Amino acid sequence: MARASFRFVPNPRMFDELARSSQMRDALKDAADRGADVARAIAPSYTGPTYDPAVERHGEYRNSIYSAATMQPNGWRAEFGATAAWWGQVEFGSGRPATSRDRPQSGWSPKTRTLGRALDALRSA
Repeated sequence: MARASFRFVPNPRMFDELARSSQMRDALKDAADRGADVARAIAPSYTGPTYDPAVERHGEYRNSIYSAATMQPNGWRAEFGATAAWWGQVEFGSGRPATSRDRPQSGWSPKTRTLGRALDALRSA
């Protein structure tokens, strides 16, 4: 009875090829898109007064949320975030966000943690 034998030849570029593949880009971009969608869904809208009555702030933060995939030296990187100016990214809201985790603060909190909560949603999915 003859045994079939083979020789394993490792591919030293395998991980590099995987990290740079279009399938990896698509998988990472899909996750970033889901995170941006969650962030847009829970983003607060400022409806109060502004320094100039002609300036409209409603939806400005929500509209600045983006997702992207970029090639880095070690492979694809995907991210989601907000491009609003720093004053627009101050986390505001009408109260403490509903969460199953205890928070160290008590009472009213101006934070909605839009991007952080979206990341938590991706991690728990």
